Amino acid sequence: MPAEPAPAAITTYTVAVRTLCDFTARQGDLDTRFTPGPTAAQGQEGHRLVASRRPSHWTAEASLSGRWRHLLVRGRADGVDVQARRVEEIKTHRGPIERVPANHRALHWAQARTYGWLLCEQEGWPEVEVALVYFDLDDQAETVLSATHSAADLRDHFETLCERFLHWADQEADHRTRRDEALRQLAFPFGHFRAGQRELAEAVYRAHTHRRCLLAQAPTGIGKTVGTLFPALRAMPPTDTRAGTDQLYALSAKTPGRQLMLDGLARLQAHTPALPLRTLELVARDKACEHPDKACHGDSCPLAQGFYDRLPAARAAAVRSARMDRAQVRAIALAHRICPYYLTQALVRWSDVVVGDYNHFFDPFAMLHALVASEERSAALLVDEAHNLVERARGMYSAALDFACFRGMRLLAPKTLKRPLGRLHKAWKQLLDSFDAPYQVLETLPDDWTGALQGAVAAVAEHLAEHPTEAPGSPLVRWYFDALFFQSLAEAFGPHSLLDLSTENDGTLSLRNVVPAPFLRERWQAAQGATLFSATLSPPDFVRELLGLPENTAWRDVPSPFAASQLRLEVARDISTRFQDRAPSLDRLVDRIAHHYQNRPGNYLAFFSSFDYQRQASERLAERHPEVPQFAQSRGMSEADRQAFVDRFTPTSQGVGFAVLGGAFGEGIDLPGARLIGAFIATLGLPQVNPVNERMRERLQALLGDGWRYTYLYPGIQKVAQAAGRVIRTPEDQGLIVLMDDRFAQAEVLALLPAWWPAPQPGNQFHKA
Repeated sequence: MPAEPAPAAITTYTVAVRTLCDFTARQGDLDTRFTPGPTAAQGQEGHRLVASRRPSHWTAEASLSGRWRHLLVRGRADGVDVQARRVEEIKTHRGPIERVPANHRALHWAQARTYGWLLCEQEGWPEVEVALVYFDLDDQAETVLSATHSAADLRDHFETLCERFLHWADQEADHRTRRDEALRQLAFPFGHFRAGQRELAEAVYRAHTHRRCLLAQAPTGIGKTVGTLFPALRAMPPTDTRAGTDQLYALSAKTPGRQLMLDGLARLQAHTPALPLRTLELVARDKACEHPDKACHGDSCPLAQGFYDRLPAARAAAVRSARMDRAQVRAIALAHRICPYYLTQALVRWSDVVVGDYNHFFDPFAMLHALVASEERSAALLVDEAHNLVERARGMYSAALDFACFRGMRLLAPKTLKRPLGRLHKAWKQLLDSFDAPYQVLETLPDDWTGALQGAVAAVAEHLAEHPTEAPGSPLVRWYFDALFFQSLAEAFGPHSLLDLSTENDGTLSLRNVVPAPFLRERWQAAQGATLFSATLSPPDFVRELLGLPENTAWRDVPSPFAASQLRLEVARDISTRFQDRAPSLDRLVDRIAHHYQNRPGNYLAFFSSFDYQRQASERLAERHPEVPQFAQSRGMSEADRQAFVDRFTPTSQGVGFAVLGGAFGEGIDLPGARLIGAFIATLGLPQVNPVNERMRERLQALLGDGWRYTYLYPGIQKVAQAAGRVIRTPEDQGLIVLMDDRFAQAEVLALLPAWWPAPQPGNQFHKA
C-alpha cells in the first residue's frame, strides 16, 4: 500500500537516511574499543576505487528520497546498478572483516535496506538486490554480503524505522515552529541598550541575516554576551527570502567564557519564560567521565552496558528540560544509567544553541563542523574572545613527534612490533645525526623516515585491532594517535606551516602551523553567518588574513561607553623591561608600584612577561616595601586555586596581585568597582625572540609581508590591552593603568591601544635610594 499523504496542517519533517538509521536502528552496548578505521579522505578514496571497478551504467552517489506520512527521508546511495537491479552500501575498513562489530553491521544493513526501498519505490521494482560491500583499504579486497529483498519486505522495514522516528519528528517539527515564532517576538531582556550595545546588536543581526562574517571589536562593559546572543537568535527564524538557521554555536576559548554564554542564555530565558529554546553545554570527555578507571564498552563500564537500549528515554527526558548544561545532563544520564558524555553527543543534533569550546567546531575532527558539513544541520557562529582563535587554531593544526617518547614507548612495546619500530628508530637516528645545529627547518620530510613511520603506524594499528582491550592511556596508544595526526597534517603540508627538527632533549620533529587560514576557510563557508567578537581585534587585517575570513567580512569597531576621565594612564619612560635591562630597572619598577599603592591603597594587579620576572619583582617589592601586601599567581594553578586568587579581590581588600601577562588573570575575569582600581603592566607582551618565532616571522613576511608585526607586535599589544581592560568595567569605575616600558611611548604602539584611553602621562620617577 502506498505511503499515506501528509495532513495539510502538519509540517513535513526531513531526515537523512544516516540519521534515521542511527536514531532508530542502534541497540545494545556502547563500545569504543579500538578498530583500525580509515580517515575521511581514505574512505573517500576507497569509495572511488570501488566505483572504478564497476560497469559504466553503475551510478555513484545516487540521490534517493521517499516519504512515510509526513516524514521525508533522503540520502545518497553509494552505488546503484539499474540494469542488475542492485543497490550497494560501501563501507571502508582496515583488517579482517570479522573485526567489524556486530552492532555496526546491523546499522550498515539498516542503511542498505532503506536505500533498497527508496530505489524500489522510485523505479517501481518488485524486488532489489541489496549489497553491503566492505572494502579493505590495506589489501583493496572487497567482501560483499548481499541478499535479494522484495519491495514489500523493504517497505515494511522502512515504515518500521519511520514509525519509530515519527513521534520524535512530530515533536521536533512542533518545537521548531514554536521556537521560530518565539524568536521572532523575542524582546531585549533589559529596559534599554547600553551605550554601544545597540550598534553591536544591529551589526550582528545584519551579518547573520545576510549570511556574512563579522569582526566586532567591542569594549568590555557594554554587555557583549547578551549583545551578540540576542540578535543572533532573532536572526534564526526563516523569512520569505531566506531559509531559517537550525542551530547557533556559541564558542569560547576558556571555561569562564562558556559560563558567560550560559548565563546570558539563562537571562534571555528568564525574561521570556515561554521561549522554547534548548541549550546544550559541551564539556571535555575527561571532565564528564564518571568512571575514568574503566574502558568505554559494556564489558567494563556499567554506563556503557545497554547504552543504546536506554538512550531513547534519556534523550526524551533531556530535551524536555530545555537547559541542558553539564549538571542537568549528568543528572538525567545517571537516572537512566547511561554515560553523560555520550548522552551529550547524542543531544547535539536536537539542540538549538550549543555552547562549547573553539575546538568543537574548528578542530580537524570537530563534531559540530562534521554535522554542518554533512548538511544535516545549518548553523551560525558566535566566537567569543576571538583574539584567542589565531593561537588556538595554530595549535589545532600543529603536531609533534618526540624521539624520547618514542624510545620509551618502544621499550615497552610487544615483541611483535620490534621490527617495524626498530626501522623507525634507525631512520630517526639517521635523521638526527644528519644535522649539527640544535634547530633546523626542513623543506620536506625525508622519504626513509616517512616510509618507516608509515610501516610502524600500520603495524601498531594491526596490533591494537587484535588487542582491543589495550588501555586508551597506554604509551603505545598515545603514540599511535599522535603519529596518525602527524601523518594527516603531513599530507596537507604547505607554505602555511613550518617543518622543523629540534635536536635538543633527544630530538623533536614538529609541524607548526603559522597561518591557519587554509584550514579554516571551509569552516566559515559552512556557517550561516558568523560573528567574532572581542575587545582586542585590531588591526582587523591581522585577524582576517590569519583566520582566512571571507573578503566580504564586515568590520565594526564599537565605541566605548567609558570616558577618558575615568582613567589615568601613565607611561613609565624611565623603565625598560627588555631582558638585559630588567635587573637595573627593577628598583624603579617596584618603587613605582609602591608609590601608587601608598597614594591610593586598594586592589591592584601587576603583570609580567614570565613567572621568573614576576618572582624577581615580588621579592624586590617585599624587600624594599614590606608594608605593601601582595600575593602571586603560581605555575599550574588548579581551577579552585585560580578562583581563590580572584576571590581575594573584594570591595574592602587591599594588596597587589602579581600575575603573568596572557595567563589566567589577563582576561576573562570581572573585578568592577573597588575590587580592582589599577594595573601595572611591566612588559610589552612581545613573544620571546627564539629560533622558532624567528622562522615564523620569516614565513609571515614571505606570505603576508608584515612578519615582525604579525609575529611579535600585534599579539603582544593584544595581551596588554586585555590585561589593562580588567580595570575599568563599568561607567562608574575610576582607575589607573601604568605601562612600564619606554617603548609604550612610541607612536606605533600608542596607536594600537584602545581609542578611548586618555593621552598618557609621563608620571614621575619613584626611586628609593
